[in-house]
Amino acid sequence: MADLPPLLGEDPAFLALLDQVSALAPLDRPALVIGERGTGKELIAARLHFLSARWDRPFVKVNCAALAPDLLESELFGHEAGAFTGATRRHIGRFERAHGGTLFLDEIANASLRVQEQILRVVEYGEFERVGGGETRAVDVRLIGATNVDLPAAVAAGSFRADLLDRLAFDVLTLPPLRARPRDIPLLAQHFAQGMAHALDRGDLPIFGAQAMAALLAYSWPGNVRELRNVVERAVYRATGDGPIERIDFDPFASPYRPLPSDAGQAAAPATPSLPFDFRAEIAATEKAWLLAALTAQGWHQGRTAQALGLGYDQLRHLLKKHGLQAPAAIAET
Repeated sequence: MADLPPLLGEDPAFLALLDQVSALAPLDRPALVIGERGTGKELIAARLHFLSARWDRPFVKVNCAALAPDLLESELFGHEAGAFTGATRRHIGRFERAHGGTLFLDEIANASLRVQEQILRVVEYGEFERVGGGETRAVDVRLIGATNVDLPAAVAAGSFRADLLDRLAFDVLTLPPLRARPRDIPLLAQHFAQGMAHALDRGDLPIFGAQAMAALLAYSWPGNVRELRNVVERAVYRATGDGPIERIDFDPFASPYRPLPSDAGQAAAPATPSLPFDFRAEIAATEKAWLLAALTAQGWHQGRTAQALGLGYDQLRHLLKKHGLQAPAAIAET
């Protein structure tokens, strides 16, 4: 059997997901993999394939968001010579290349309704036609779709076909975000750190100090495992000396010399309230609004918000207390 794609974790939420993958993999049915960016949807899809009876057959991948609708149709189903301008020769599509194996459609919510209808036909009847061709072709493919979109909501909005969702959702694997896997953060951080040290040909094994590890555990990880890897590898290569790593930089763009947005110099001055008005109340309302905007942009991480606003941590805490601002329950509990 081919080597399974590497997946590292010991958090109960992650182990429960792997149990579901192992149970679903042998069933020759479509599946959906749902998760935030950077959670490893492609790795889970690959595991579904390599744990199935199709493990020695093709595992073909397509990113539906990377192609325009017409190009996606041709890429999935192929086309005949002369089907459109520039089609000088026959093109074999991904469904045919995946015959006997698995086709992974990443970002499937980006497929047009026309392409969705054609995908549905393949899932239901195992047949399709190449673009510009009239011959019906049979294919045996297990389909796995992935997205970070709420597909039932997309159906309600009319951007995703309800019948296709019904066929794909034999079972749905919803990946836990990294913030829901706190026990895995030290494990993954050390793994990525060791890999970076090896790439840099450093003999010593990187160790994170208590302050650095506390920062990693407190962060909300909007980019999940992919973001963690970048943050850890950046910390390792920037580290100097033989001691533990203590400095963690979450935002590589953070700099006092960072360019302003292109329209920053053209922004209009805030409108002045009609006279008469309460000057102090208006200033307080503006201050609170700016604080709230900065907190939201930084995921309610107070340390990064203070840095972004050029404030000390204690100064920010004072302002939060002054305006009665606190993190929403959903964020405070993570």
